[in-house]
Amino acid sequence: MEPQESTKRSQDEIHDTATPEQQEPTHDEPASKRQRFDESAETQNGTTKKSPVDRVKGVAPIKAEYLIVAPGQSAKVVVPDVFDDDEAEGRGTIEHQQQGDSRDAGKGGKRKKKTGQNKERTFGTFSDAQRLCNSVAWTPEFSPRSCKFGERCNGLHDIRKYLKEGRRADLETFGGKCPTLEKFGKCPSGWRCLFVSSHSKEVEHEDGRKELVLTDKDGNTYPDDGDTGDANTEVVNNVEGQIKIDLSRKRVQFEKSDKYLKWLEKDTQIFRDHHHKQKDGGAEALDYRAMYVEPPFKPSEKKRLYFGRETPALAPLTTQGNLPFRRLCVDLGCELTYSEMAMGMPLLQGAKSDWTLMRAHKSETTPPRFNGDGPVAQGYDNSKDLKFGAQIAANVPWVAIKSTEALARFLPHLRLIDLNCGCPIDMLYKSGAGSALLDAPSKLERMIRGMNAVSDDVPITAKIRMGVRDDKFTAQKNIERLALGSEEHRDILGAPGCAAVTLHGRTRQQRYTRAANWEYIAETAAMIKRLNEKTDSLTDTIREVDERTLPNGGRMFFIGNGDCYSHIDYFDHVDNAKVDTVMIGRGAIIKPWIYEEIQTGQYLDKSATERLGYIEKFARYGMEAWGSDELGINYTRRFLLEFLSFFSRYVPIGLLEYLPPSINERPPAYKGRNELETLLASKDYKDWIKISEMFLGPAPATFSFTPKHKSNSYEIEAEG
Repeated sequence: MEPQESTKRSQDEIHDTATPEQQEPTHDEPASKRQRFDESAETQNGTTKKSPVDRVKGVAPIKAEYLIVAPGQSAKVVVPDVFDDDEAEGRGTIEHQQQGDSRDAGKGGKRKKKTGQNKERTFGTFSDAQRLCNSVAWTPEFSPRSCKFGERCNGLHDIRKYLKEGRRADLETFGGKCPTLEKFGKCPSGWRCLFVSSHSKEVEHEDGRKELVLTDKDGNTYPDDGDTGDANTEVVNNVEGQIKIDLSRKRVQFEKSDKYLKWLEKDTQIFRDHHHKQKDGGAEALDYRAMYVEPPFKPSEKKRLYFGRETPALAPLTTQGNLPFRRLCVDLGCELTYSEMAMGMPLLQGAKSDWTLMRAHKSETTPPRFNGDGPVAQGYDNSKDLKFGAQIAANVPWVAIKSTEALARFLPHLRLIDLNCGCPIDMLYKSGAGSALLDAPSKLERMIRGMNAVSDDVPITAKIRMGVRDDKFTAQKNIERLALGSEEHRDILGAPGCAAVTLHGRTRQQRYTRAANWEYIAETAAMIKRLNEKTDSLTDTIREVDERTLPNGGRMFFIGNGDCYSHIDYFDHVDNAKVDTVMIGRGAIIKPWIYEEIQTGQYLDKSATERLGYIEKFARYGMEAWGSDELGINYTRRFLLEFLSFFSRYVPIGLLEYLPPSINERPPAYKGRNELETLLASKDYKDWIKISEMFLGPAPATFSFTPKHKSNSYEIEAEG
């Protein structure tokens, strides 16, 4: 399907063609100024001056002709849809479900039995009716590999029987042609592919026997050993299976981390003794400086980073921030991407699920755009930069430090390693990870210092919230500590080495009950500017500072995050809040072309056909990442449905009375400009499944899906 070209609407065009109600602010007008104008006007110096009428809070301003009004109901009386966007950044995956949530606990700490819709949020089963043994999955019919299970094997070895009885018939989507085959020339799913008829044939031998064989895009048969090779050469950071096995069996040695942690334990004890003696005021108080011992090694000098006006970023998004979605965003102009949040301990245990999160597409290894509009650290080389960074969570320093060494050692394509200090979900918070670190500044500093020490040349960054509680903002104190170090340590150890900080303008307590606080983000940006200047002065006055402790030559970058939904929002935050760039979360899932709008500086009124084209792209990218067999296709379906749960929230700008749109406004019931646009706006997950079937074929009868915001177990997990 070739998407139709979108309608591009510059600000001047909108002002020229729109009614007064539709006119929107310019880049220089704060995004918070979201008002409509009535027809009363007065003329001043030849300019029409309008009287503002406040927008209805929380309600998207749909034009009257598109509203669906029930009989006897006034068009002015609307009830918008409500979405629960809490538990941002939470893992929310099935494997973590058993750990529960404090809100499920009854007396004595026992978990209450969950009730209501989707108690456990599973996705059903989606596997072949009969399993095909791997010994024949990629080989010609008469040349199977040796089956290591022999007679004990419970898989099928008869290819013809498998194709007839063991799986469903080939899909008819994409013209019956395997998308992976079309892209890479061969299909790694072999006989299990649900488009296998497009890359297989029956050949007749001289003795009259007919054999089924797999073929490549040119019709050539695979080698007799059935080796399809590494068909998808576009995915990087593929960690070898043996490394994961060695990690799981504790065979991997972390020499640097072990040495550093041994030193850290002694240094921490010395400092505690010093602190307690000093607090007691005794004459025998220890002098920490006199007792201090240098760490076993200094951090390696880090790659220089750059964050600027031209580098809008995609937030680390649990579930939604998968490889196909990030790839789609990069296609549309996203310049910086992050992995889904990985847990430090499972990484050290070799968990396949967490290491899989570290995989990236080759488009994420290309340099971000660079105009040099913002401050540039001396030594920054854009040609050696890349887009993709990893985010981890940990609750104790040794886990953060060792998992950082593992990532730096085993992942060749890594821009940075980001420590999650903002996840609000109870599971992480109560373990001491995520947003719990905001109230443990000493531990947070030790984590960043240790990660910086063992990460080789990979920079370390942090993502935080304003604080844990609404009545106590801690972000600015934490950032000062990350930039300079605590007063007791900064003149001895130097700076902790945090290259950049991202601030989400909400507290843990607040969640998504109110809009992001960009005033506080702006105040913090001003403070960071002063800190960067202070770093320069410290470099001159204290002692010769080891440059290895000063990332970016002593400059900390600052990224803002929260509620960005248009190029108007983006440029307002960069120009007025003075952040280096903006990290976009929910806004990117609802309309991934927000990055294209930022690049062009104009609204893009995407047609329903073009939006459907993005869904098709996601489906193709999903099959390339996860396979075109039953399992891979329905993994793609599952994550596509998660994507559609946000994508369906988009209200086309052509249907709005006035601009700019707000991410926190919810539309009343409305119809689109055509049937497809109405379908794409449906909040019924059954319609989302129908949309997925346009590209992934019929969903298996055993497949199930429940939107997160209708689940007691899980809630929407998107940041920003």
